[in-house]
This record gives sequence, C-alpha cells and structure tokens, in this order.
Amino acid sequence: MPSGLLQTKLYAPRPRGGLVPRPRLTARLDRGIATRLTLVSAPAGFGKTTALAEWLASAPDHRLRTAWLSLDAGDNHPASFWAHVIAALQGVAPGIGAGVLGALDSSEPSTEIVVAPLLNELSVVTDDIVLVLDDFHVVESPQVLGGIEFLLDHLPANVHLVIATRADPPLPLARLRVRGDLVEVRAADLRFSHGEATAYLTDVMGLALTASDAAALEARTEGWIAAIQLAGLSMQGRDDVSGFIAGFAGDDRYVVDYLMEEVLRRQPEGVRGFLLETSILARMTGPLVDAVTGQRGGNATLEALDRGNLFLVPLDDRRQWYRYHHLFGDVLKARLLDERTADVSDLHRRASDWYELNGERPEAIRHAMAGGDLARAADLVELAMPGMRQRREEDELRRWLDALPNDLIMERPVLSTGYVGVLLATGELDGVEEFLQSVERWLAATPEAGERPSGMIIVDEAMVPRVPAGIAMYRAAQARMLGDVPGTMAHARRALDLVAEDDHLGRGGARALLGLAYWTSGDLDSAYRWFADGVENLEQGGHLPDVVGGAITLTDIRLTQGRLTEALTLFERGLAMATRPGEPVLRGAADMHVGISRILRERNDLGGARQHLRQAEELGEANGLPQNRHRWRISMAQVRQAEGDLDGALELLAEAERLYVGDFSPNARPIAAMKARVWIGQGRLGEAMGWAREHGISASDDLTYLREFEHITLARLLLAQGTRDRTGTALDEANGLLVRLLAAAEAGGRTGTAIEILVVLALVREARGDGADAMAALERALALAEPEGYVRVFVDEGPPLGALLRLLAKDRSASSYVRQLLAATVTTARETSSDQPLIEPLSERELDVLRLLESDLDGPDIARELSVSLPTVRTHTRNIYAKLGVTSRRAAVRRAAELGLLARAPEGRPAS
Repeated sequence: MPSGLLQTKLYAPRPRGGLVPRPRLTARLDRGIATRLTLVSAPAGFGKTTALAEWLASAPDHRLRTAWLSLDAGDNHPASFWAHVIAALQGVAPGIGAGVLGALDSSEPSTEIVVAPLLNELSVVTDDIVLVLDDFHVVESPQVLGGIEFLLDHLPANVHLVIATRADPPLPLARLRVRGDLVEVRAADLRFSHGEATAYLTDVMGLALTASDAAALEARTEGWIAAIQLAGLSMQGRDDVSGFIAGFAGDDRYVVDYLMEEVLRRQPEGVRGFLLETSILARMTGPLVDAVTGQRGGNATLEALDRGNLFLVPLDDRRQWYRYHHLFGDVLKARLLDERTADVSDLHRRASDWYELNGERPEAIRHAMAGGDLARAADLVELAMPGMRQRREEDELRRWLDALPNDLIMERPVLSTGYVGVLLATGELDGVEEFLQSVERWLAATPEAGERPSGMIIVDEAMVPRVPAGIAMYRAAQARMLGDVPGTMAHARRALDLVAEDDHLGRGGARALLGLAYWTSGDLDSAYRWFADGVENLEQGGHLPDVVGGAITLTDIRLTQGRLTEALTLFERGLAMATRPGEPVLRGAADMHVGISRILRERNDLGGARQHLRQAEELGEANGLPQNRHRWRISMAQVRQAEGDLDGALELLAEAERLYVGDFSPNARPIAAMKARVWIGQGRLGEAMGWAREHGISASDDLTYLREFEHITLARLLLAQGTRDRTGTALDEANGLLVRLLAAAEAGGRTGTAIEILVVLALVREARGDGADAMAALERALALAEPEGYVRVFVDEGPPLGALLRLLAKDRSASSYVRQLLAATVTTARETSSDQPLIEPLSERELDVLRLLESDLDGPDIARELSVSLPTVRTHTRNIYAKLGVTSRRAAVRRAAELGLLARAPEGRPAS
C-alpha cells in the first residue's frame, strides 16, 4: 500500500451558510446523473467546488452516495491516485476495492490490474454512487489518464463520475458527447447571473449597492465569482463604492493581481505575514503552521481566517486541516517570492523538519526539494529508501532520485546503490554502470577500518555493511539483463560470499539470480536447485509474495523437465500460501490459477483449465504479478487452440504480445513463435515463413536453449511445407534439425521438450515414408509421457498423429494409454469439426459475437462482454455478415436462426 494516504483529501467541502440559491445550476447537475460523466470545467475562481458541494448537500440522502477526492500533484503517481480513489469509495461502500490494494505495491500498477476488478465490485453495489474528482487539472500522468478513460468506458450504470477541472482533460469527450454520456458545466453555466450577483453582494456580503452598481460590477466581471467575491471584500469599508466599481477593469490576470493586492493590503501586518509564510503549504494544521511561522496560536489564526471567509477551505469535519483557495494561494506564493525571496528556502526547511519529525517523510522530501535544499532531500531519500523499496514504491522513489543531480547522489554510496536497484527493478540499464562504478570507487578508497575518505556522505549507517554485497548482486542482475551468463554467475557467487547470514532478502536474491543463470544456459537441474534455495531464503525472511512469485519460475523449470505432477504440486502449494483463510490474498494468487490451468490443459481437462482461468479472472489482475496479464492470455489462447478456435487464439496472443512484461527469467517461449505455430495450423505458411526470416531462424543454426522453442517451431514449419509441396528437401531439413534438437534436450534433461520433439519427429519421418522410424520415435515419446499424463502434446497434432496411434492400437499389447490418446484424438476431431450449413463456417469467436448480436447489447457492450476491443467486434461482425450473405444485424440474427446456428453453444458457453 503506498504511503502517505491523506484522509483530508476525502472530505467533500461543506457549503457555507448564506450561499445564493442556484436552481438552474442544480438542475443541470441533476441531469448528469443519467450519464457516465459530468464535466465541470472552468478557469480558477468560477466556483466549481462550491457548486458541487452545494448540489450534493441539497440531494436527499437516499438518492446519492458520494465519494469525494480532492487531487493534488502527488496523485500523478498511479499507486497514490488509485489508493485515494479506493479510500474515497470505501467511505460510501465499505470494503470495496480491498482486493485491489495489494496491486498498488507494484511500482507500475497497470490499468487492467487496478480498474477492472474495481469496476466488477462497483457493479454489484445496489445504490447509486457519485465519484467526484476535484482539481483534476493537476493530473498529467498518462497512466492515470489512461486508467480514467478505461473507467469511463466500462462504468457500471449505478456509478457516475464527476470531474472538476480548470482545463478540459485529455479524455474522449467527443465520443461521450455523441453518445449522450456527457453533461458539461462550463464557465458560462457557473457565472453569476445579474440576480445572483446582486443577491451575493447585498445579502451575503452585506454591501449597500444600488441596482446599477451591482449590474455594473456583474457586467465588468462577466459573472466571475472569484472576482465578484474579491471585489466585495475590497469594497467593505469604502465610502466611494460607485467610484471603485467604475474604475474596476482589466483582463482576468490583472484583475486578480489588483484585487489580491487590495485584500492583502487591508489585512493587519501579522495576518498578512501569516498568509504569505503559510502559502508554501498545500495543507495546513495548527502545529504545522506554528512550526513554519515560528509563532504560536496557529489553530486560532486558521479558525479566524475561516470565519472571515478569507479563502480558506476546511479539509475535514473537525476543521483541523485546511488549505487555501487555489487562486488565493497562487497569488500569495507569487507575492512571497516577490517580497521575501530570501525567506522561501527557510520556510520550506521548517516545513520539511516538521513533516520528518511527524513521520511523514514523503512530505518532508517534497518540501526539501521545493526549498532547493537538495542535499537534505538526498539525506531523507536515503533514509526512506529501504521502506519504500520493501513496499515496492520504486516509481515515486525514482522520481525523487531523478530530480537530484547525479553528482549529489554519487557522493553517497548508500544512495547510489539504492538508485541502481531502482533502475534495475524498473527494467532500465541506462545509468546503471556509471553509478556502480561510483560506488566501487568509494569502496576501493575506504579502508577496512579507519576514517572514511573525504567527500563521502553516509546517512543510513545501518545500510553501510550491505553495500558490497548489494553491488555484487546488482552486477549479477545487470549481467543477467545483458545476457551475460558467466558474468551473472560470477557476481552472484561474490554476492553470496559477501552477504550477511541474516540478510535473507540479499541471500535469496543472489541465489535466485544464480539459478536464473543456470536456467538460461539450459542446466535445469542446477537452475532448480539454486532458485529453490533462494525461494527458501525469501520464505525465511517473510517475503511471502516473492515466494509465491518464485513458484512460477520453479514450475516453468519442472514443466520443461517434463515433471507435470511436481509442477502441479508447486502451483497448488503457492495457491494455498497466497489464499490462506483469514489472511489478505497475496499477489500471485491469480498466477497460480493460470499455472494450474496450463497443466490441466495438457492433461486434456479443458473444462478444468477454463475454470481456473475464470478463477484467476475473478481474483482480478490486482492479485496477479505484472506478467499475469500476458500469461493469462497465453493460457486462454492455448485452450482456444485446443478447442479449434484458432482465430480466437491468435487474437489473444496478439493481446499478450502487446501486454508483455519481461522480468529476469529467460524468455524461452517467445509469443511471436507461438503465433507462428497457430499460423502453421491455419495453413498460413507465408506468415510463418515471414516470422522465421524476421527472427533469423534457420535449420543450420547453432543450437541454444533459449532458441529451442523457436527451432522446434521452425521444424513444424518445414514439416508443413514438405507435406504441402510433396518435396523431400524441407522434410530432410526438419529431420536433421529435430535429431540435433533431441540430442540437446536429452543431454540437458529437458524431458518435456524431448517429448514434443519426438512427436514432431514421428510425423516428419512418416511424411518421408520412414514408417518404422516414425513408430519408434512415437513409442519413445509415449514412454516418456505416460507417467506424467501428457495428452494434448499428442492430440493437438490432429489426424496425422491419430493415424499413427491407430496403427499402435491394432497391436493387442498396446497400452491403455495409447487407447486413451486415440479416443481423445477422435473426440477432439469430432468436436472441432464444423457441421455448419455454410460454405465458409463461422469461427468460434464469430459464433460468440453472433449470439450477442441476438441480445440487446450494443457494440461497446459486446466488446466488454467478450473482453475484446470495439474494432475487433466490428471486424467479426463484418465477417459474419459476409458469410451469412446479409447486410444488417437483424438480418444476420434471422438468417442464423434459420440455419440453427444460435442453438449451437459449445460446452461451457450457453447459447443466448
């Protein structure tokens, strides 16, 4: 959970007494409830927040449940933004989004991981919810804006979003406008009318104005509420009100500057000084303003300013925390810089000291940076780093470090080491070598005992003994990212020599990196042993989410070794650890379900595989690791492929490729090669050949473990070419490549890979006319596969392998396993064959779309139902029309009903 969650941001401002009734504005806001979005967009000082507060206060309690969030610049960090959104929603729907919070430990929580499960929970809330995001103009982060766009696209009918902003946000407003999903409240709507301005100045401000004076001021300000309010304050106590109004002119900026000067000049010197000095604070409370001003009685002063309507906004019900009206605060800060430039740094230093003393280090760092005290900021960041990295707040940590000069960081070996860790954790190598060398120079210049070299700065003394081991481990991580296996091993071993016995995280990380190096080189036994030792260290240190994540690497190794049963046990253990009764669900729980589905699919339990994928989806990607987004799609694509829906499989693989997030594990099964395999299954050999050319894959390559999957894919392509063209050259190349691949896989103990190679080799030899050699290869594959219950590796090859299995089954001594595989092959062929009365049958995905065309759902709803994009739905719809020979939705449904297509729902998918 990101630190620094501020409850004061979650309180909706209470409307002040004596506000001017504005029924026309309330009515317009009321109309927005029937839409997805109400946009309140106007320049500063137009009363956006006040109008919303008055509107919400006037609504009956039974009608609206309001979640309010006042945004600030810190909310450009996605973790902070969504943590506050969830906290706001929990104020009206207790417990909502609790399962999402674990995902915010990620340095880069993705849109799908956070928003999708949150939307699912919102959709089951019975009452209407209004979520207000005030001061939205401060949000500039593309990740946060993308999340809001996703939220708007999938918002349940019972939830309405209100955005108050000084500038139109970069959201699809035109699309929402066309669909009738947007109500806009602009400056023209917020401006005081003549009657409202008159009522405000005379009734609320208590000014004795003539009708002509009020009309003149309203005309000069064009109804701009802040200007009217400021003018009213300036006119209080004046004798010549009409003269003041007559001389009131200028554009907005100059009007504000003039009026602020008038207001400030009329304040007592003590109050004026208080306003200027506290203008550096985004939020204020009594003890804080006392620390900044060096005075006492801050609470009383804030209360007095609040009673005097001097642009102070309460942030909680007890009026302990306040902020200045943004426009007022901006002018105060500008005046402070003009009049007391030399004091600004000291004021920020005092604020930083107070926040540090009160345990709010992030705010302490921000004030140190704002005051230009970068050395102090660096000290504070060094102290904050261990806790922030443990909470996976690398993104905010990196923004702070990036704001510091490199020279300043390099004076601090502990801070430099942490910066290297942050860079590597976010997948970046740029700058890593420079900082590593900087720390290594300090280490070389530091005697084992005695004084430290001049110029070295250490703040977090507890971290000093860990620096040498940390540098060695980061050297290993750098080498791993560069593909340098010997370097990874050497540095990881050095880290193990240096790391303290009680440093479970450091010891576990080094051992895991050593395991990954062995895996990359193809030595799976050593890889498993070292990585399992690393996971054990992490478990001893209580790093359970990392233990769950480590199960994925361990099972990937076991699957390559052909040990399905052991891999299943590891996944089930990881799932039990991640979902302990009475404990919060750990990140990685969804990944465990995805892993179990892979094994069930191989054992031909497609229903069970789908069920676990559904469970992973229900847990939400918030409870999955960053890689779960693409892994889920790959697993579902393989299920679709097994069901004969090759178009659907390709669509999911394309999504997986777009969402791919790498880590330190080797990418031994590239998604591009998976797509090539589907193309081969579809007979699209041209695309598959293009893949081979693009990736430089040939049958004469030197073989490596990392390209093994790609070379097996190439062998499949050569088999398909040789079978199609009836030429021996491609088949000979395939045979030679597979023989070499088999020898390498068997030498490396990669039994799972060897089984697949033998199956493909059997098909190649049968196509070459070498029947006896084909049967020998198949029998070897069966002997290896039977103890672990492999099925799909045989069945997915279709009729050609079925023919070989039938030959084996004729022998009375054939095992029950052979007969089981043959039965599965026959069943699969029957289930994936098409009995549609069409020249060109509809694919499974097109049938899914067709069934939803029969419903009342529109295009976007269908896209959401199928979890695909709207353009994809449109493409499927065009294909359906073409195959059915129709030109409209109604005609397509009628024609499908005549052909009986709507009644054909595959198992697990009821027809509409």
